[in-house]
Amino acid sequence: MDAPISDVPNAGIGNIANSTATEIEGFRHHVDEIFGKVDTLEQRANEIEQFYLSRSKKQLSASKGSSIVKDKDKEKHMPSIKKQQQDASRREAAAAKRMQELMRQFGTILRQIMQHKWAWPFMEPVDVEGLKLHDYYEVIDKPMDFGTIKNQMEAKDGTGYKNVREICADVRLVFKNAMKYNDERSDVHVMAKTLLEKFEEKWLQLLPKVTEEEKRREDEEAEAQLEMQLAQEVAHAKMSRDLSNELYELDMHLEDLREMVVQKCRKISTEEKRKLGAALTKLSPEDLTKALEIVAQNNPCFQATAEEVDLDMDAQSESTLWRLKFFVKDALEAQGKSSASAGGVNNNNGNDNSNNNNNNKRKREICDAIAKTAKKKNKKPSS
Repeated sequence: MDAPISDVPNAGIGNIANSTATEIEGFRHHVDEIFGKVDTLEQRANEIEQFYLSRSKKQLSASKGSSIVKDKDKEKHMPSIKKQQQDASRREAAAAKRMQELMRQFGTILRQIMQHKWAWPFMEPVDVEGLKLHDYYEVIDKPMDFGTIKNQMEAKDGTGYKNVREICADVRLVFKNAMKYNDERSDVHVMAKTLLEKFEEKWLQLLPKVTEEEKRREDEEAEAQLEMQLAQEVAHAKMSRDLSNELYELDMHLEDLREMVVQKCRKISTEEKRKLGAALTKLSPEDLTKALEIVAQNNPCFQATAEEVDLDMDAQSESTLWRLKFFVKDALEAQGKSSASAGGVNNNNGNDNSNNNNNNKRKREICDAIAKTAKKKNKKPSS
């Protein structure tokens, strides 16, 4: 069983029977295609991972209740994300139209207030310089008047009011500014207070409609948000299944490519198997474990981590033998470089030795099993 280590690494790809430059280029092309697919699948996998990570951080309580619905059932009843976006746009347009109607009704209230005989002081911005109100901007933070409100209500460039409550706040501000700056006994203060009371009366008549619209808008937004989240869950669940299927197909493609390469390679001889078995005994415990894992990949019944391992080299497929051969060659070369860099200095650390005792013991047991198997194969029957 003591074969020179130098004989073992002599495990080049071997003579590829009847291979041509075209065939080799074909293999390279297949490998490049696989690398490209792997990069694409990795990007998609990262996207899916990020989605589920973000969802777990800010998951709605409503979505937890809906999580009992299976993905298959969701897909049958849940519109696509594109459809959800289209529905959201339609809801926004309908809500904006309803709000415009409320603002029109508010405009009627505003005109009634503006037509009052006491409304004239509030129609235009306060003439601070003309009236020599030097402390006006120290008292009033945000000046407001009916002319400014009317212009903003009629604005078409997107700078106008977005909802009725914004207009209501500015109308109140007109009167509150006047009451704040002017003395309670002044005419302007009394006029502002009177008009504010009339405005509040009329506003209370419109308020139920405003509240109803706001509640409807809130409910629609919550429902739309939940539906969009569910649609995203369905889309990413489908992406996950598709990704899983593509990974399976890619694995099959790799297996086919591996078999194609093996078929082009010559078969490993009995002598090479013997040397390979001997080389396995030279591996470190870690590398030996990796070698046994290679065997287990094509042998479901093989227990790489079992206490006792019976490795029959003749029972292994050509693919497994070639992979073992390449792995052993690289591992022994790495061990040789590691030994050379160490300069032959032995580390006598007692802790390291105790940690390696179990590994070395298992290695001896596996090596003995390989040796016994080889002897059984080579033993001639007695006559």
